[in-house]
Formats: sequence, structure tokens, C-alpha cells
Amino acid sequence: MMENEGETVSQNLQSKLQSRNVSIGEHRTSLRLERDTWDALEEICVREHLTVHELCTSIEQYRTGASRTAAVRAHVLTYFRAAATDAGHAKVKHGSLTGLNRKKYLPRKLKSTSEILINL
Repeated sequence: MMENEGETVSQNLQSKLQSRNVSIGEHRTSLRLERDTWDALEEICVREHLTVHELCTSIEQYRTGASRTAAVRAHVLTYFRAAATDAGHAKVKHGSLTGLNRKKYLPRKLKSTSEILINL
């Protein structure tokens, strides 16, 4: 790797982060997330009939020890993993995990979609 190449990679990664202002309860703050994470967060809001502010406030209630951005990323991941069931995949004709080592590919069963946030 060339001397300046490391700086360029770092700058490219940072430039992909987008800062946006959100209100968490009465507190106004900003979050720096990847564009895909913002898109996923907005999709969750549409599906759940919430604003980004309401969803971030809800996520904040379960946050313990993790940064806000980590908690938001964990929530997005947990939300879509919970939605990615075998029944859901069969409905849209995706492949199944039948015959595969399911423990290798599937997470342990979560008690709730917020459990991952509590354990951060």
C-alpha cells in the first residue's frame, strides 16, 4: 500500500457517512450513518407508521452502554433479521436453509426485536 493510499481509503469511508439531525424526545442531536442505514431506517418508519424521530426515541429507551449510532444500526439489523423468516423467504420464492447446518446460518431465537439493543 502506498503511503497516501491509507488516507484515501479512510477519506472515502468517512465521506459515505451522512449526518442528519434527529430529535430524541426533547433532545436534538445528530447521527452519522451510512446511506444504506438511513434508507433502511426510513423503510422501517414507513412500515411502522413512525417518523425517524419517533423511532430513534424508541431505540434510545433500550440503549445501554452502546453509542446511539451503534444502537440504531443494531435495531435496523434486528428488525430485518426478524422479518427474514423461512415463511417470508418461501413467499417470495427465495431459497431455504433446509438441509443446511441451520446453527451456522441462523441466530439464536430472540425474545424480542429489542433484545440485541439491551445486550449491547
